[in-house]
Amino acid sequence: MTSFAKIKDGLDKIEQPAPQTMIIHIVAAVAIAHLMNDLIQAVLPAIYPMLKANFSLSFVQVGLISMVYQITGSLLQPWIGLYTDKYPKPYLLPLGMCVTFCGIVLLAFAPTFSILLMASALIGVGSATFHPEASRVARMASGGRFGTAQSTFQVGGNTGTAIGPLLAALIIVPFGQHAVAWLVVFAGIAIWILTRVSRWSIQHAQTLMASKAGSGQSKLHGRQLVLALTTICVLMFAKFTYIASISNYFTFYLIHKFQISLQTAQLHLFVFLAAVALGTFAGGPIGDKIGRKTVIWVSFLGMAPFALIMPYADLFWTTVLSVITGLVLSSAFSAMVVYAQEAVPGRVGMISGLMFGLMFGVSGIAAAGLGYLADVNGIEWVFKLCSYMPLLGLATGFLPNTHQKK
Repeated sequence: MTSFAKIKDGLDKIEQPAPQTMIIHIVAAVAIAHLMNDLIQAVLPAIYPMLKANFSLSFVQVGLISMVYQITGSLLQPWIGLYTDKYPKPYLLPLGMCVTFCGIVLLAFAPTFSILLMASALIGVGSATFHPEASRVARMASGGRFGTAQSTFQVGGNTGTAIGPLLAALIIVPFGQHAVAWLVVFAGIAIWILTRVSRWSIQHAQTLMASKAGSGQSKLHGRQLVLALTTICVLMFAKFTYIASISNYFTFYLIHKFQISLQTAQLHLFVFLAAVALGTFAGGPIGDKIGRKTVIWVSFLGMAPFALIMPYADLFWTTVLSVITGLVLSSAFSAMVVYAQEAVPGRVGMISGLMFGLMFGVSGIAAAGLGYLADVNGIEWVFKLCSYMPLLGLATGFLPNTHQKK
């Protein structure tokens, strides 16, 4: 009760007026809600082996579940962000989590493959409404430390993503599909937090409008803007195709290559995802100091050698290399989001929706495509192919320079 009371006291401070520095309690609140949201999302791929066995699914069908969930989110997010840039709807945050709540219940009691797809779609819709609005709130509360606020927000999501497989290994896999229903507890907590955050957003709407008015001019124009956004899309493709190979198929890879149990494989996945969370937190503050483009360079090319070696390593070194790649590669996402927001100021919702939507879309298509390739060529072949993805980070050289140092 004591820790719960502390969280409540912290959220009560959300009601206080916003100073000109970072509003820690707001950023922390949306980060915690992001943790809850992405924890729920992460359980879905973590229980793919269980669903595959229960419903006699092929790798293609496993990939389709992921694709439906992620494509649903990716298509909606930019449009929701664009709409709320013009017509703010703060209460979309708790309403979106209510949709996720319904998806959890459906997933827990789905009797057929088609119902599994429907549950995945509902969870995708919930995420589509969450990410653009929550990212907007994090930037609004940043006090000018945009990279730090974005990385704090994102590390909440990555922490949830890391906890998801661990939760699945400890609770859901031993007790079966119906145990997924326990996730409604996390959804309920997130709804409570986001309702209070929405009230704060409404109270400070005029502050948000004033900040938009001060940043109405784009720093990049014409061909430079097109080149910047195109390059970011290429980098997002490389990053999230590689991440999709790990998050969706790492357990299958470890079980096939090293003959370990499902629960042991999920613990290895947890270690990788925990490294991703830690690396994400570092990327934002570093980007505020040395520039977004520098962080992106280091992120991609710094981890490329380790990614190329990993498919040929034994179990111990596979784990070590996965931690290194997770730490280094994950630092790029916050830098890319803030880079795009700086390139197109005044369109925070649209850019955030586009970036998170692109993340979902690339991950979903990659999951389905890699599942097909795994059926045809084998899971080890897929991991060797994906090890070359970080080399696409060379495209960073085409990014125009924006605001580099704080």
